[in-house]
Amino acid sequence: MNPKTRVVVIITFSSILSFCAFKYTDKWSDFKPYLPSICKTFNSSRLVENSYSNLRPQNQKSEKLSWLDWFLPSNKVELRTKTPWNAPILWEGTFNRTYLEEYYRNNPVTIGLTVFALGKYLDKYLEKFLASADKHFMPGHKVIYYVMVDDHSKLPYIEYGTSRFLKPRVVAKEARWQDVSMMRMKTLTDMLQDFIKDEVDYVFCMDVDMDFRAPYGVETLGELVAQAQAWFMNSPNTAFTYERRPESKAYIEMGQGDFYYHAAVFGGTPSRVLDLVRSCYAGIMEDKKNNIEAVWHDESHLNKYFLEHKPTLILSPEYCWDYKIHAEMEHVKLAWAMKDYAEVRDNV
Repeated sequence: MNPKTRVVVIITFSSILSFCAFKYTDKWSDFKPYLPSICKTFNSSRLVENSYSNLRPQNQKSEKLSWLDWFLPSNKVELRTKTPWNAPILWEGTFNRTYLEEYYRNNPVTIGLTVFALGKYLDKYLEKFLASADKHFMPGHKVIYYVMVDDHSKLPYIEYGTSRFLKPRVVAKEARWQDVSMMRMKTLTDMLQDFIKDEVDYVFCMDVDMDFRAPYGVETLGELVAQAQAWFMNSPNTAFTYERRPESKAYIEMGQGDFYYHAAVFGGTPSRVLDLVRSCYAGIMEDKKNNIEAVWHDESHLNKYFLEHKPTLILSPEYCWDYKIHAEMEHVKLAWAMKDYAEVRDNV
């Protein structure tokens, strides 16, 4: 019998016994001999506030997780840890890792990670990205890697860990890198609709020219997750490189905007990510009809989406750092690869 049921039974039994005692005896003293056994029964039920929570059976589904349960913004008062709409901004030290790991042990999830590696990006970056992800991305949890390549024969051989699964997919390579970047929104829309939504609880979409440096764990899971762009974290919104031409669907008026978001990392539940990529793709195609291309391609459309649909969790620059800013950054989980764009892009 679980603790809550046992408590209800004891209270009900005691109430009946009390009623009988008063109805069929002339005085309280006739009922008194029963008190020690009743008290002993209550004692053994451990009706103590803190005890009950410890009796939850392992692997029993817990209540829905709230960031109030695990987020510790006061630990980093010197940093910006909340948005104006009260969503967490995640830094090392602002989350209770033990609490989160226990929660997800009792509430197992599967996390998807999508990545595109086409042309020279496949040759140069994919192996390191996947090997580092297998070590640091969601350690201890089930992960499916959805890897899009233009040449299946070049997939690197990696011995993946327990509960790690590779699902490669061959896609056509666009002529321009800008189109590779933009048209991934179409591919992601199709894949999320067709099968990803049925296979995972959360999904992240990442660029391949990065590598993991430290555990990138369940603290990053949320309904709609955005990555703050490291170069603009402390800049005013007037400095953000949004699309400023009203003719584009990605247009953001000067003075508007909360953060500049990096399209190298975004994620959330499959339904929320599907809505994001579908919206970005629609904006891109509308711009193509009007012979305009947003200044930063899919990233411009992603920033417009996040302006209108606020993220529920924002990852600080620790979760996508560029060492060109400075090399002393602590707690880096994911870092940009040092690269020569002329070497890897067909058109610059």
